[in-house]
Amino acid sequence: MSESPYRKQRREAAKRRRRGRRRLIVWAAALIVTLGVLAGVLMQAGSRGAATRSDSPPRAGRRHTKTHAVAATWPARIKPVFPHPLPGEGVWRRTGPLVDGGPAVLVTTFRPQLDNPSVVAYVAWFDRRRTTLAYYPGASEPPTAAVRGPMMVPHDQRWRLLATFNSGFVYKQGLNGSADNGRVNEPLHAGNATLIQYRNGRVAIVKWSGGPNAGPNVAFARQSLAPIVWNGRLNPALNTDPNSYQWGYTLGHVGLVWRTGLGIDLHGNLIFVAVDNQTVITLAQVLQHAGAVEAMELDINPEWHTLITYNHRNRQLVPTMVEPQPMQSASRYLTPDNRDFFAVYRRVAGPVSVPFK
Repeated sequence: MSESPYRKQRREAAKRRRRGRRRLIVWAAALIVTLGVLAGVLMQAGSRGAATRSDSPPRAGRRHTKTHAVAATWPARIKPVFPHPLPGEGVWRRTGPLVDGGPAVLVTTFRPQLDNPSVVAYVAWFDRRRTTLAYYPGASEPPTAAVRGPMMVPHDQRWRLLATFNSGFVYKQGLNGSADNGRVNEPLHAGNATLIQYRNGRVAIVKWSGGPNAGPNVAFARQSLAPIVWNGRLNPALNTDPNSYQWGYTLGHVGLVWRTGLGIDLHGNLIFVAVDNQTVITLAQVLQHAGAVEAMELDINPEWHTLITYNHRNRQLVPTMVEPQPMQSASRYLTPDNRDFFAVYRRVAGPVSVPFK
């Protein structure tokens, strides 16, 4: 039976419409896939840009992938205390060279006290994976030293120097013992907060209970009074007495003075703080707010606080005093000094020891 011309035209028109719908569906599907891919690319680029903007200032010529890899190792911003923080307050910035592709030393500032907005805490963070410490006696402190050494950063180690900072209370103020490379300077005292670096590179703040010497597995040990933060909490024995044998005599017997402290965070990184107008209680609170779960008080009073970072330009060290310190030079630990101190170095392979040359 033959098909009428009208039915044939209708059938062919229906075929054309079906082919058109199929082509439209294919085009639409291709467009959706293309838009999805484009959106993913834009989102990834935006994420990389956001990480660069929030974690580190952008630098000309740095590739986004490299910037993101470096920024990912940084600690979280210190949460501002004030509801309207100053620009950059609590935001870490790198100082000195990159080490193994990441920042070894970061610094920042923040205002720790709502009732005194002029007080500024100066904070440094030292990456446990990229740095190693050394403890050096000065000319007069500790009073007895197994090896007095150069009383400054040794010349042979300056190529890897990243930072220096002041040590703790003198030996007679609390029997604050110390040891270098397994040799005791002054006997270690039970119960004192003790900064230890083991020969495997691990750093810890402990309550000392190990006898008068640190032992062969310890690169150095340096004590300073009792811990002020322990297991994330303030020591309940802290007090505001400016004439406290337990927490240090202040210059002029005033309660609020420059104080420094050292803490360790949950990941084993060190946090150094220098801040004016503090009691030992408020110093402990500053360290706690900065992320320390264990902490010890270091030296106090205007003359002794010293945090210095270093850049290396044309094979020359360029020191920078981080906090305002008119009583000390930025070259303080590059020349012999009376007081003991700590040096922060780029880590090198092998067991850790304190290099004196």
